[in-house]
Amino acid sequence: MDNLSDTLKKLKITAVDRTDDSLEGCLDCLLQALTQNNMETSEKIQGSGILQVFASLLIPQSSCTAKVANVIAEIAKNEFMRIPCVDAGLISPLVQLLNSKDQEVLLQTGRALGNICYDSHEGRSAVDQAGGAQIVVDHLRSLCSKTDPASEKLLTVFCGMLMNYSNEKNDSLQAQLINMGVIPTLVKLLGIHCQNAALTEMCLVAFGNLAELESSKEQFASTNIAEELVKLFKKQIEHDKREMVFEVLAPLAENDAIKLQLVESGLVECLLEIVQQKVDSDKEEDIAELKTASDLMVLLLLGDESMQKLFEGGKGNVFQRVLSWIPSNNHQLQLAGALAIANFARNDGNCIHMVDNGIVEKLMDLLDRHVEDGNVTVQHAALSALRNLAIPVVNKAKMLSAGVTEAVLKFLKSEMPPVQFKLLGTLRMLIDAQVEAAEQLGKNVKLVERLVEWCEAKDHAGVMGESNRLLSALIRHSKSKDVIKTIVQSGGIKHLVTMATSEHVIMQNEALVALALIAALELGTAEKDLESAQLVQILHRLLADERSAPEIKYNSMVLICALMGSESLHKEVQDLAFLDVVSKLRSHENKSVAQQASLTEQRLAVES
Repeated sequence: MDNLSDTLKKLKITAVDRTDDSLEGCLDCLLQALTQNNMETSEKIQGSGILQVFASLLIPQSSCTAKVANVIAEIAKNEFMRIPCVDAGLISPLVQLLNSKDQEVLLQTGRALGNICYDSHEGRSAVDQAGGAQIVVDHLRSLCSKTDPASEKLLTVFCGMLMNYSNEKNDSLQAQLINMGVIPTLVKLLGIHCQNAALTEMCLVAFGNLAELESSKEQFASTNIAEELVKLFKKQIEHDKREMVFEVLAPLAENDAIKLQLVESGLVECLLEIVQQKVDSDKEEDIAELKTASDLMVLLLLGDESMQKLFEGGKGNVFQRVLSWIPSNNHQLQLAGALAIANFARNDGNCIHMVDNGIVEKLMDLLDRHVEDGNVTVQHAALSALRNLAIPVVNKAKMLSAGVTEAVLKFLKSEMPPVQFKLLGTLRMLIDAQVEAAEQLGKNVKLVERLVEWCEAKDHAGVMGESNRLLSALIRHSKSKDVIKTIVQSGGIKHLVTMATSEHVIMQNEALVALALIAALELGTAEKDLESAQLVQILHRLLADERSAPEIKYNSMVLICALMGSESLHKEVQDLAFLDVVSKLRSHENKSVAQQASLTEQRLAVES
């Protein structure tokens, strides 16, 4: 170390004289010291104030330039040295050296800049300001097709530099690289140099950094990235290497065009193979890989085209394999299988085919295995699939007779909002226009009481909204006095009245239609609850509000007419001067609203 102090002193003097021979000796001595103890030597260098001197030594015409850059690359391996390198003004001269024709200078300069950028916002900003990224991207472009060892070495260094440069929380540097067109270059690089492990890894990390950005997806989609990644994936035997490819595939597969490209490149077959290999393993890394592969499989099915391609009219090998996951004993596969079915069930044709081919029974068996202390994510996924399958009209009666409502009602005691939400949605889909089923469910006191309880779940807007909608649906589809009585006795009326003030027009409308049925069929039973919920005042507000949709105004007037049969509600209508509001609506631009306003006005005039 004493020797090092002498060297640093000597270096300061030699730097002024510019005698290359003695300068080279000093730099060799520094490099040797850094090899022996990088951290301690770096601290000494920082303390000596020699960093500022390095800036003046980074000149293209000197024979020592590559060694100076090498010293900077070595000291910048230490986190504490990166900001001092920036402060010493080393970035600008290093970036200038990127224009050198000397292979060794380029190599060491690329290393120095790459290490300064590693995990250092200040380093990256300085390189950005000096315009370093564009020069490196240009180098990659021109070297891309060369496969000689020297070029591959340079490519690896420049790729590593961009990898560190793009690993920034702030999107602006990544966006800048995307605008420079780095993506097609890196994809081409990956294809040509797929045998070079180090270079491949750098490319993958850089892809991972860029793929998170939405603007990158379009560029990726215009390349053959899918084909290259699948080719690379097939070659990987080690778990860690496959994991690296997965980390790029997942964000890219969020793009529908890339989903389809990945499917066409044979990724699905690779994923199914991994599932088959890992399904019985209890090794932690195998369990993780099984999850990643099956999750990615589900993600690919989120694209309409990729999903339809894999469905193949319900005859496809992939669809059949996914079906076999549902009865498996592996929770992860059960989950992925149910989610995949929910994704396949995104159009009527697929839903009808699946219901006709016994998928409902498989999902009910799966739910049955998870009733007591079940896996919440599996419950949620299976209910999602059933809800989607229940959308086509022809499926409803088939699913009802298969006993889906009974299977779903077993989860009525669940305290998990995601399960509650899907349970409600499934029941609502099943009873749509199914009079008998709506009546049967609407007279189920346990169900109605639970719905009323969930209508107050203020922390879970989704559950609250779906409970209200199901209450309304039970009345609208059954048109049954018994159902209305059950809902009145369970305290559901106030929630339907509140629902009429929802910010969603569809929910307001459903509430008003249900309330009109209540008023027409069981006004005497519901009268007190309608009064205490201030229905008349709410209807006045809805009619007076210019922002109310035409169908809301129309149904509010229908309801007003229906309420006239109750003495106490009739009196409230008279007290609120409804005639003024209604007569204004006679000139409403919507014909139905104007006609209903005339009818309502006549009714109010007669009754007053």
